[in-house]
Amino acid sequence: MQVLLIEDNDMITEPLIDGLGRYGFSVERVTTGADALRATPGEMVLLDLGLPDMDGIDVCRQLRQSSEVPIIMLTARGEEADRIVGLEIGADDYLTKPFSLRELVARMRAVARRTRSTPGRPAPAPTPAPQVLSLSATHSVSELRLDRRARQVQVNTQLITLTPKEFDLLALLSQDPGAVYSRSQILRSVWGTDFFGSTKTLDFHVATLRRKLGDPTMIETVRGVGYRLSVYASVPVPSP
Repeated sequence: MQVLLIEDNDMITEPLIDGLGRYGFSVERVTTGADALRATPGEMVLLDLGLPDMDGIDVCRQLRQSSEVPIIMLTARGEEADRIVGLEIGADDYLTKPFSLRELVARMRAVARRTRSTPGRPAPAPTPAPQVLSLSATHSVSELRLDRRARQVQVNTQLITLTPKEFDLLALLSQDPGAVYSRSQILRSVWGTDFFGSTKTLDFHVATLRRKLGDPTMIETVRGVGYRLSVYASVPVPSP
């Protein structure tokens, strides 16, 4: 994903650009509002409000007049009024400094998922999930191999037995390794929109899946949100 970062603070931008690069984002940086309005916005904009030449609120307003690009505001302003104004003039999300890289990436991915289906925004062509995926994992699990066609999972070359829901849960998390999936999103995707049972069902399946995978750190709990698959890298395996 091509990202336009509008931020004048070098102490913030240098580690941020490096970190986003590790997650696969390509970042172009500008330091002023005027440069931002002349630049190509790319596929997402990260906008600081405290710019040297103009208020970031005005930059957001002008960007929104000419583009439907998703905008996430990054700012030290934490007042409710600032957040409301930012969102009402067209920002898609608002993150208060200081923030963690992982939270920013999770919010970027969430905004990207939402805006793909928003009327009036161009929707990119969907990328089908690879049928066979090899995941470089952590600690005792050196490789997790997931085959959607055969509905099989191997851990360190050993085939493990999963229930249908356990496989569907793992397959969902592996669609975007490292991304946070909310509890409601997982329940809708795996159990269906007509599921009205206890949310403890999800916790039980995560617990048994962790045990079968042999490394509980592979499925990480994001407190108050949901779960993510924590891996070093994922490699699609070409179909034979």
